[in-house]
Amino acid sequence: MAEGNTLVNAVIGAVATVVLTFLPFSPLLGGALAGYLQGGDESAAIRVGALSGLIAAIPLVFALTVVATIIPFLPAFGTAGSITALFGIFGIIVLTFALLYSVGLSALGGLLGQYVARETDI
Repeated sequence: MAEGNTLVNAVIGAVATVVLTFLPFSPLLGGALAGYLQGGDESAAIRVGALSGLIAAIPLVFALTVVATIIPFLPAFGTAGSITALFGIFGIIVLTFALLYSVGLSALGGLLGQYVARETDI
């Protein structure tokens, strides 16, 4: 399809990740699709898989940013500043793990997709 075009393959993998969100390990599947389409060597497959996971995580980052912006203004959280700060720190930790999950599994999927493309005639 778009063999070698890293950005197009990463976007295709990211769309697959978002569409397959209801499945467990959907970043792995999206990264595998991107790596399969990319072809080439392992480093290119890992790169396109990680980029796919990063692009797929953009809606998550946006949603967590909106929530982190709204929480300090909620009446239940606005009374004690330490509680609001605690939720902010928790939000940063959740965002970090979500990004690691998305990018890491997509990079692994890119490697697996490249392996399937190289070893099979599918």
